[in-house]
Amino acid sequence: MVAMFASFLVALAVIAQTATLTFTKPSAWTDRAAASSMRVAEFAVPRASGDAEDGELIVYYFGGGGGSVEANLQRWTSQFESIRDPARTMMTVNGLKLTSLDVSGTYVAEMRPGSSERYNKPGFRMRATVVETPKGPYFIKLTGPAKTIEGASAAFDQFLHSLAFK
Repeated sequence: MVAMFASFLVALAVIAQTATLTFTKPSAWTDRAAASSMRVAEFAVPRASGDAEDGELIVYYFGGGGGSVEANLQRWTSQFESIRDPARTMMTVNGLKLTSLDVSGTYVAEMRPGSSERYNKPGFRMRATVVETPKGPYFIKLTGPAKTIEGASAAFDQFLHSLAFK
């Protein structure tokens, strides 16, 4: 009996290491080539009427690292100035714990990691989520003009509800 249980645990460990985060992309979003190996997926999110640019959704995976949930929520919040009503939510989807942040204001994130150049985009919004999996956290960021992100919110919610670890 103990040997069977040990074999079961080994099998679960192998599955956890070979599994990956899966999702269903909303049909209106356009695939983009990943800009780095740390980006699992990238999508252009169509701009709302009157907005100057599209939004973007990026799914990141840092090999099981990437910092704690709280550290990421704080870092994402620090990418905005003139913040209006940041909100945090938690939910479980298909056995995965999701912690989300919704923040808007002036987007001032680094243009590239470690860069001294920063964006200066007033009227932006970010909906970002940490997805805890047996293989480590995945990070999802939907960023763009506030009106575009508002228009994409229902699709983003459906995207989050499609997440699974297989």
